[in-house]
Amino acid sequence: QVQLVESGGGLVQPGGSLRLSCAASGFGFSAYDMSWYRQAPGKSRELVAFITSTGAYRNYADSVKGRVTISRDNAKKTLYLQMNSLEPEDAAVYYCKTELFPNYWGQGTQVTVSS
Repeated sequence: QVQLVESGGGLVQPGGSLRLSCAASGFGFSAYDMSWYRQAPGKSRELVAFITSTGAYRNYADSVKGRVTISRDNAKKTLYLQMNSLEPEDAAVYYCKTELFPNYWGQGTQVTVSS
């Protein structure tokens, strides 16, 4: 049974930081590339960050590059997204994603950026 459980979201002020986590289970986490997506109200999902199975290669959307770091701990089967200098445009529900199951999505974690 595949599970991707996101956590770590919350309310932060502009310029603040959050560290999101994704606990994976039910598949061989260490063998697969992983991604973070987000979906803001009234918008479609967009890719935020990508990381290969070993963590050797990472890539980011232009909108977050320089402010966000994706990482993973394969021993703990956990994916992370460190977000700094948050902006109101970053407010969204954030989802982690595995290439193995393109049609599977967890419930996500809500990030709110407001004064």
